[in-house]
Amino acid sequence: MSFGALHVARTGLDAQGFRMQVIANNLANVNTTGFKRDRASFETLGYQMMTLAGASSSADNRYATGLNLGTGVSLAGTARIDTQGTLTATGNGLDVAIEGAGYFQVQMPDGRIGYTRAGNFSLSSEGTIVTPDGKPLEPQIQIPQDATALTIGADGTVSASIAGQTGTTELGRIEIARFANASGLQAIGNNILLETTASGAPLVGGPGEDGRGALRSGMLEGSNVNVVEELVDMIETQRAYEVNSKMIQATDEMIKNATQTL
Repeated sequence: MSFGALHVARTGLDAQGFRMQVIANNLANVNTTGFKRDRASFETLGYQMMTLAGASSSADNRYATGLNLGTGVSLAGTARIDTQGTLTATGNGLDVAIEGAGYFQVQMPDGRIGYTRAGNFSLSSEGTIVTPDGKPLEPQIQIPQDATALTIGADGTVSASIAGQTGTTELGRIEIARFANASGLQAIGNNILLETTASGAPLVGGPGEDGRGALRSGMLEGSNVNVVEELVDMIETQRAYEVNSKMIQATDEMIKNATQTL
């Protein structure tokens, strides 16, 4: 029994260590554009069935409760919390925020499509709208070198004034993707998520259509991390870790006492 308690406490230490890592990552990305906080979830490990409830305890009686011994806890997964981050005005026409559900699409170097909430775009040397690390927006939109007063509408329409022309010229339209299970997207870093079988296929269309969010030009979406909540979770995790450490110490003392006595 004592050795079993050691194992259970060890799984508790591992679980709280994983949770602390999730919290640390949330706090580290508190100022990351479009970042969505993660939440660790746990599940019980298998139970040792010593006595089955309802089994015969004698010729005429049955056990009412049974005897089951738990073997600990394990990390079940991390869920991304897709609540809206705060929108902050930047005044930069290439900064775009999604207000509502959806993700920008970017072309990955290997040809796959990546998805991101970070709309801090720039122009490449060829005039293509790209992410800070050079991934082009999908579908690609080309901005002429003589274009001025670039505007991006709530419906994703990109327009600009062209030297020598009257009025504005429509250059293309930004499309966004939404997913049946956005939490199933795979995070790979650099603010990029990838489609998985859990997320389902992307539903691509114009902003503001079929449940997709509208675009807000000249604004960026901040992280949805609440520092106060994360600090509370951190303290709770620290206390749980300490309790499991004390459980190991107490169990070790019990084993020593039993060894000395025997």
